[in-house]
This record gives sequence, C-alpha cells and structure tokens, in this order.
Amino acid sequence: MASKSRGRIQLVAALLQNADLRGFFTGKIYQGKLKSVCVPGLNCYSCPGALGACPIGSLQNFLGSRPFRFPYYVVGLLLFFGAVLGRAICGFLCPFGFVQELLHKLPLPRKKLGRFPGDRPLRWVKYAVLALMVVVLPIVVGWTPVFCKYLCPAGTLEGGIPLVLIHGGKLRLTLGTIFYRKATILVIVLVACLFIFRPFCKYLCPLGAIYGVMNRFALYRMHVSAEKCVGCGACARACPMQVDPVKTPNGAECIRCGACVAACPKDALRLGFRGAPERAEAPDAAAQRR
Repeated sequence: MASKSRGRIQLVAALLQNADLRGFFTGKIYQGKLKSVCVPGLNCYSCPGALGACPIGSLQNFLGSRPFRFPYYVVGLLLFFGAVLGRAICGFLCPFGFVQELLHKLPLPRKKLGRFPGDRPLRWVKYAVLALMVVVLPIVVGWTPVFCKYLCPAGTLEGGIPLVLIHGGKLRLTLGTIFYRKATILVIVLVACLFIFRPFCKYLCPLGAIYGVMNRFALYRMHVSAEKCVGCGACARACPMQVDPVKTPNGAECIRCGACVAACPKDALRLGFRGAPERAEAPDAAAQRR
C-alpha cells in the first residue's frame, strides 16, 4: 500500500462501493444480495449507488431491534477488518475520508491547521459518539439509527443531496427539519476540511474509533527501526494526523497513509504485515549508541 498509489486506491474503492449508478437516476436504493454485506468503510446504506451496507448503520439496527438480537455478523466483520487492517481502512477504503482529503488539498490563502487548542480533547468525542449514539441509545431506548439519522454527514453527501439535485421538485416538497439539520452539519464538516485534515475522522467518526482501538493489534502495522532512526522528527512533522510514529507507531490516530514513511530520510519506517519490531528506542538513546 504505497503512499504514492493511495489516492488511486481510494478512488477505486469509492467507485466500487457506489457502483449502482442507475440508483441516482431512478431514485431507488439497491436491494440486491450484495446489500446484506457490510463494506469496511463508512458508506451510507441509503446512498442510491451503494452496493453494500454501512457497518455502523447495521450495528445500530441490530442493537435497536426488538426483541434484542446480538449483531454477531456485524461485530465479527468489524473485528476481522480491524484485526487485519486497523485504521488502514480509514486511510484507503473509506469514501467519505477520501472526500475530506480532496477538499483539504484545495489551496487556501492561509496556513492549514495542524494542532490547535482543543484538538486533543476533541479526538475523544468519536468514542463518546460510538458509545452513546451507536450502542447505548439503540439498546436502552430503541432509537435507531440515531447516528445515521441525526449526525452522519456521509449519507447526506452520498444520497440526500444527489437525489435532491437530480429529482428536484418532488423531493424538495418532502424535505424536513432533519434533512436541513444534517445538511448544515455536512457544510460545517466540509468547510472544516479546508483547514483541518479529515476533521470528521479525527473527531466524530465512530467507525474510526473502533478501528483506532484495534490499530495496536492489527496485522498491518507500522514498523520502526531503532538502528536507522536518528530522531530527526521528520516523520512527525509530515504526519497529517499529528502522530509521532516513533513514539506511538501503532497509535489509534494513525490511518496508515504513509506520509511519514515517505518523509523519513533514513528509511527507518515501514508499513506492512511482517518485518522489524514495531517499537524503536528513544531517538536520543539510538544516537548515543552511535
């Protein structure tokens, strides 16, 4: 998964997950056999082009079902995806993450934001969203799908807005408060993308929270060579997610984009399924050994 080819992989993944182009013109959601299969990334079930189901939407539906049914299939898939790839799914296979990155590449007259006051506390919000909107409210109150209905901007972008633009008049008459509220959330997220790298992924995405927890154990991981690392900090400066791969090579915020690997002047970092030990010595200790 080389950094140079990542954009092409993201594009192909987004197109494959939304390949039912007829749905955008007919206004009908694909209901074939593939719809029972969860895709690994955040891709709205209600998008007219979507061939598969969103794992977060499916998880909510199971947890909110009456009588309650434990979502063995969805949880099993999430554990499998996370155990193999971790947040590499966010970096390579998530359509909404791809959209955020494209917007962030647009030039601005002012500097893009990296770390800013409140950045670190905000990163915990996605875990609260996962716990409250995806798990607790569906189980306790039966509200489902809360996250999809009231917060997730991906469905509005992938399904709601295209359908309104294509089918115009008829749909506009049926739009209500929920749509306009979610459209407002979408606009806020997309504007934030101009200044912050993948803000929805950093602060709000419950799927990113799940895969982030599994990053530490995933088979696809970051390997750091203590022998080669000189502690220059180039990798940390290059990371768009503000991760220091020497200190936390498999931390929850790393999306495996490969920017740090490309920036390392000593070829001390590697992404892969096997190889060198994942933890490096502290940079100053490595320097002393020389």
